Amino acid sequence: MTVLVMNSLAAPMVQSRLPDWVKPRFFSTTQELLELAPDAEIGWMDLNEKDAMVTAIASATRLKWLNSIYAGVDGMPLDMLRERGVVLTNGVGINAITIAEYVVMALLTVAKGYREVVRAQDRHEWLLDAPGKVELAGSRALIIGYGAIGQGVERRLAGFDVDVVKVRRSAGEGALGPEEWRGQLGAFDWVILAVPATAETDAMIGAAELAAMKPTATLINVARGSVIDQDALVAALTAGRPGSAFLDVTTPEPLPADHPLWSLPNAHVSMHLSGRSQTRMFERSVTRFLENLDRFGRGEPLQPQVDLSLGY
Repeated sequence: MTVLVMNSLAAPMVQSRLPDWVKPRFFSTTQELLELAPDAEIGWMDLNEKDAMVTAIASATRLKWLNSIYAGVDGMPLDMLRERGVVLTNGVGINAITIAEYVVMALLTVAKGYREVVRAQDRHEWLLDAPGKVELAGSRALIIGYGAIGQGVERRLAGFDVDVVKVRRSAGEGALGPEEWRGQLGAFDWVILAVPATAETDAMIGAAELAAMKPTATLINVARGSVIDQDALVAALTAGRPGSAFLDVTTPEPLPADHPLWSLPNAHVSMHLSGRSQTRMFERSVTRFLENLDRFGRGEPLQPQVDLSLGY
């Protein structure tokens, strides 16, 4: 029997569908996970408390496969997993639909000045003119990070007649390479960040990149707060270049109540809600996990598998 340790929230969806070679042990509290983890050969150990999750993973010395609902694995002990030969599968693509939709909402919110419409309604004020007059059609967007989210954004923006250029490791038609995009930042109305958080992407948007953007451009971040030099962003937004930023992610999270980003009129902070604005994430995650469980039983490669050296 192979011991599986996972959250009891998934029990109703998986219990009747587990193969007979799996012995499930479900946890409902952090303490229960810490007690069960040492016996786990397969683990789905996601916790909101990242330190406790790492502690549980560290104690799971029999672990062969670790699954996570999270797409970003920057909080995981990747070096430890690599040393132990553990396979890590993550949630990349699970939330791509809702996050891509959130990016479209971000563009429309900024383009149409919708925040001011909501505030006018709160004041019971009938506006006589539109606070935002930007049309998406004919505008240009740069998508930095062309995984499942970036591809989903591109498909949706095509319906708005937005000219999309993406950044990926291999340049080509409609794409820029890693060494090319910085020199062309000034050509875009929307700069959308959808990259994984790695040492390579840490603070990839700094003072120089912000200064190179159009004064009217909007920076949209659905990646991780760490990919932007946040102090440089505050200074740039205060100076009015770029024109605005829509930040679903910040550093730290939650953003402190006295942080200047809350009060800047050209900063939109959406509190990392893009991945939570959905109803089927857990269902998709369970389906993927069960498919991988069948592969694991047959000795086949699991998908999507994280490269523990690259961090994504």
